[in-house]
Amino acid sequence: MSLYVMKFGGSSVGDTERMQRVARRIVEKQDEGHQCVVVVSAMGDTTDELIDQSKLLNPNPPAREMDMLMTTGEQISMSLLSMAIHSLGREAVSYTGWQAGFQTDPVHGKARIANIAPDRVKEALKNGKIVIVAGFQGMSEDGEITTLGRGGSDTTAVALAAAIQADVCEIYTDVDGIYSTDPRVVKCARKLNEISYDEMLELANLGAAVLHPRAVEYAKHNRVQLVVRSSFNYNEGTVVKEEASMEQGVVVSGIAYDKNVARISVLGVGDFPGVLAKMFGELAKQGIDVDIIVQSGVLNGTADFSFTVALGDRERALSVIEGIRDDLPYREVTFEDHLVKVSIVGAGMVSHPGVAAKMFDVISQEGISIKMVSTSEIKVSCVIDGSNLHNVIRALHTAYGLDTEEQASVGGPQERR
Repeated sequence: MSLYVMKFGGSSVGDTERMQRVARRIVEKQDEGHQCVVVVSAMGDTTDELIDQSKLLNPNPPAREMDMLMTTGEQISMSLLSMAIHSLGREAVSYTGWQAGFQTDPVHGKARIANIAPDRVKEALKNGKIVIVAGFQGMSEDGEITTLGRGGSDTTAVALAAAIQADVCEIYTDVDGIYSTDPRVVKCARKLNEISYDEMLELANLGAAVLHPRAVEYAKHNRVQLVVRSSFNYNEGTVVKEEASMEQGVVVSGIAYDKNVARISVLGVGDFPGVLAKMFGELAKQGIDVDIIVQSGVLNGTADFSFTVALGDRERALSVIEGIRDDLPYREVTFEDHLVKVSIVGAGMVSHPGVAAKMFDVISQEGISIKMVSTSEIKVSCVIDGSNLHNVIRALHTAYGLDTEEQASVGGPQERR
């Protein structure tokens, strides 16, 4: 008997028909002789609808009350799914995140897991029950309900799998695995049979939405075997593991993009020791993550800096820069929106020269200028204008030999087993 953690996203439990389909899938897993712990997200667009309702009442709602509101979506899913499993003649029990033992830090909206005490989960499993856990949520040490931020249900599933020493953590979604790029953009995207933790972490951090970065970090640290597969069919998924075998001739494993990018440029800053520490230290104090940083050459004792932040952090970042002007004089600040970060990722890149040059050439042939570049051993990222994004993704996908003749499977009716 193996112990499985099965996580179902919002699209998989989007309505009662899909909920019943998921219930049957879980019962099938139990019929195969396995113990099942299930983590669920909120149904469909529930989270977005709750946010919209809150904004109608208060444009700037308190973070604590938002967490109280947001956690209700997953609680609806967990209880309905438990009812659906009971209707199939099986015993199931649903738990909120805090009932399942998730203790977090006190940061509302983006809490981190501090500890997991899954005693109730283990006891229910011992009694032969299917356990349903609400994803995305926990409770701080002082008894406050918290949420883990967008994609937090992935993190819940992987962290719980590590805590109960599950054999496999399966992430069910509306695509049947991890693809070389977004299959909604490139219909001939290549499904990967396996991918390394490091490659998946890069892709997730660079915008690939199939797994949350913190979930991948947790899986890597705790050696949790992850499988990403579709809830709409029984196709083999993608295994995320320590080392993945490279397909012959394929240097780039995946192409990711992030449309949530703004570039800020601080011009005419005095060139003296500690200028970068001062500027980016203040941004860090305000919880603003800075991605790519570029400094120009020094001219007449001053330099120019450009850096990228998440689009939603742009105004706060500009406010921070304005607030330190007396201590850090500069000539002016400019910013650009409507940018995207396009990235290629692959463990084979480190031993193949010319990979970045090909990327630059492909982008230039699309008539687009590259504004910023960032590299590591297994990735190259370019910040570009976002107006021609899909054509750039398709061109890069073809240039690196990732196109296939098969059409990617996204959503759709469930196939018979």
